[in-house]
Amino acid sequence: AVFVGAAGALVAMTILSAAMGLVLPTLLPKECTHWAAVILFVYFGGKLLLEAVKMFQEGEGDGPSSELNDVEAELKEGASKKTSFYAVMVQAFTLTFVAEWGDRSQISTVALAAAKDPLGVVLGGSFGHCCCTSLAVLGGGALASSISERSVVAAGGVLFLIFALHGLIVGPNE
Repeated sequence: AVFVGAAGALVAMTILSAAMGLVLPTLLPKECTHWAAVILFVYFGGKLLLEAVKMFQEGEGDGPSSELNDVEAELKEGASKKTSFYAVMVQAFTLTFVAEWGDRSQISTVALAAAKDPLGVVLGGSFGHCCCTSLAVLGGGALASSISERSVVAAGGVLFLIFALHGLIVGPNE
């Protein structure tokens, strides 16, 4: 139920974002949307790397996220309550959809769909989201306790900068 709801929300968000990216070039020239995407990738990459450096300097993010303990405590409190598949699915969908609205991944999807093939962006983004959601649902607790938050933040920053570099090298006409 959690997988269906969360993955469904992420796929819906990816389709919606790609649709926005498809409309954007009709409002702005392709060159503008391409360079805006590159600038956003540089911004997000730099921001994430700065967050990782700050975490390192302050000794934070070395282990699992502090949110993991909060979620585990909430789950223990609600373990006695029986909820239907549909209720859990709707809750997972709603929480994921709202949490992802305006997120870096949504803005990146809009930018990629504006600059590249929107169908490829939807398929790749949906597949990636489903893979990540599967990992989170199947091994979320073990994964969250074994991967440091700052490593994930730093890797995300590097990945955004790689996307920006690719955009700089390829240019808007590719």
